[in-house]
Amino acid sequence: MLALKEFGARQVSLLHSTNSQDVAGESSYVVGYASFVIKNPGGLSDEEKALLLELARDSVVTNVIEEPDKTIKPPESKKLNEKKGCFVTIKEQGKLRGCIGYVFPKKPLYQAVMEMAVEAALHDSRFSPVIQDELSNLKLEISVLSELQRIRSIDEIQIGRDGLYIKHKVQSGLLLPQVAVEERWSPIQFLEQTCWKAGLLKDAWKEAEVYKFNAEIFGDK
Repeated sequence: MLALKEFGARQVSLLHSTNSQDVAGESSYVVGYASFVIKNPGGLSDEEKALLLELARDSVVTNVIEEPDKTIKPPESKKLNEKKGCFVTIKEQGKLRGCIGYVFPKKPLYQAVMEMAVEAALHDSRFSPVIQDELSNLKLEISVLSELQRIRSIDEIQIGRDGLYIKHKVQSGLLLPQVAVEERWSPIQFLEQTCWKAGLLKDAWKEAEVYKFNAEIFGDK
């Protein structure tokens, strides 16, 4: 049950319950039995992932080349209309070209992805805006965030599974799960780098609020 919880299982359904008295008739002591189905209600289908990537790319192309059309019809998928935190990462020839997102669920997922794709392409202060000649070389990656979970110990961080969000007073910073894998960081290095992202001293995590989260990550091949 603990392992399933770590992998995102949140829905529990009782199939059947009974006890030893029902079976053997013995009432001096009773043992209970139950069977459950435990599952993860989340997860996007391949079709939903493909649609989000298409919307993200179309948004980037449209905003780089011409004035965007604001009349976008919401998709029929219920999951794509749920409010979710998300980040859109753009790479060019394997190098980071932009990455911006919503930490908290503010807008429907499809809308958040479209907006963050444009922000990553045109308004990431670390890079110049994407130009038309670059469009064919861009690779997009979408990270759909789970809810934040406050942690109290470094032992709660698992590299490859968790992303980190650190908040101290008015400063905050976030790093996605895949960053720690790409950089081969230890949990302590991951904490230090997230502090740096927030503009804090590298050991500020000892006094700050530290949260972890999972992300469903998919992108262009």
